[in-house]
Amino acid sequence: MRLRRKRHQVRAFRKHFALKPVVNRTARIRPGDILLFSTLRDEFVRLPYFLRYYRNLGVAHFVIVDNDSTDGSREYLADQPDVSVWTTKASYKRSKFGVDWLNWLQRKYGHGHWTLVVDPDEFFIYPFCDTRPIRALTDWLDTSQVRSFGAMLLDMYPKGRIDAVPYAPGQDPIEITGWFDPGNYMIEKNKQYGNLWIQGGPRSRVFFADRPKKAPALNKTPLVKWHRKYTYISSTHMLLPRGLNLTYDEWGGEKASGILLHAKFLDTFAAKAQEELARGQHYSGSVEYKAYAENVRSNSELWCKWSEKYINWRQLEILGLMSKGNWA
Repeated sequence: MRLRRKRHQVRAFRKHFALKPVVNRTARIRPGDILLFSTLRDEFVRLPYFLRYYRNLGVAHFVIVDNDSTDGSREYLADQPDVSVWTTKASYKRSKFGVDWLNWLQRKYGHGHWTLVVDPDEFFIYPFCDTRPIRALTDWLDTSQVRSFGAMLLDMYPKGRIDAVPYAPGQDPIEITGWFDPGNYMIEKNKQYGNLWIQGGPRSRVFFADRPKKAPALNKTPLVKWHRKYTYISSTHMLLPRGLNLTYDEWGGEKASGILLHAKFLDTFAAKAQEELARGQHYSGSVEYKAYAENVRSNSELWCKWSEKYINWRQLEILGLMSKGNWA
């Protein structure tokens, strides 16, 4: 595993030459700042709320890779005083879907910091997030000598057609995509890396109903006290060293965990799915986007009679989707 980790670090070093700085404000990063890293393409409509949400949580600086956006995303980000932006026209697929780029940037700028790696449609929820900033969580993790914090990706969707309500820049997307599947999740331990592999939810139920094992993984470890020797292997699903993947209690208890509210299914979804299918830059021959395109043509509704309306993190704890562990 040590050799595998070094190979990924070498990959990241090689791939970083494709990155060109648009604006680099990392000199403003202070010791102890909480940093957010993300890769995106053509997400201008999502960026105003995304940045505001994470600023309100306590993120001090954003390090973003823009993969050749044409909708003004890069220019918008470059105007933000707490954002550093790199751009590239290189293949998203050949960079291990952006993992190589972010591994390099985290190695260079994230060492010694708590780093949060999320997509522009993912919103981090953790115990007491309604009353405590993310700094309270990371301070508790430091005191507990915990280096990583897991979160399940929870697909959110509207009641009715996905394209029925237009999304406006700056709007909280959960106002539209306010429903989720409270159950229907499968969990399996990855023997090689030690992480839990989670599948299910509406994407399994609707888009992969005939092949649930092909459904996207929902397990993530987005929050890590980063060290330059660490590396993500597959998105934020798993890391090396393997100990970072043990974000659950192996003996039947509960460790604190979070949720990533996944607001993918807005009215922009159909066009985005078609674009990404045409680009062919996603995992396993873009099988996920092929399933999206096939389904959206015939049925653009994910809501069902078992769907539950999102209220707050305590609701998710009661449902067993996240836990506050011994953090009180």
